[in-house]
Amino acid sequence: MEIILKEDIIGLGYKNDIVNVKSGYGRNYLIPYGKAVIASESAKKELAEILKQKAVKLAKIKADAEALAEKLNAVSLTIATKVSTSGNIYGSVNSLQIADELQKLGFDIDRKLIQVKDVKTVGDYVATVKVHKEVSAQIAFTVIEEGAPAVEETPAEATEA
Repeated sequence: MEIILKEDIIGLGYKNDIVNVKSGYGRNYLIPYGKAVIASESAKKELAEILKQKAVKLAKIKADAEALAEKLNAVSLTIATKVSTSGNIYGSVNSLQIADELQKLGFDIDRKLIQVKDVKTVGDYVATVKVHKEVSAQIAFTVIEEGAPAVEETPAEATEA
């Protein structure tokens, strides 16, 4: 018996797959519980239309994610934190601080999407943001001592100010 699955079933297939099962399994379990429908010609045409519409939506979502990734790749952050005399940070810089800095710049990124390696000293680092399952962005950020100037002034600018 050929059926179209309406949900993922372990050991059988994924949603919208067309699979062959024994007649009793299909008639007595899959179809009555709404887990599948009989793969008639009209059901196959309907499935093809659904998959075509889904592909268009997924392509648009991926294109939006790629545009966001391009914007994020251009971003450079500066994070000020408390530092000991040896240059070590009290605690560490994590995805929460990066998400807060991105929020200030107008990017609404969930902190769970941001991956950061151990940041325990002052310096330059890179964070990875997983925007889509196939698209990620690299954000460069600099960790500086709290109270230190973000951009070093030249002596001429310091005398004019």
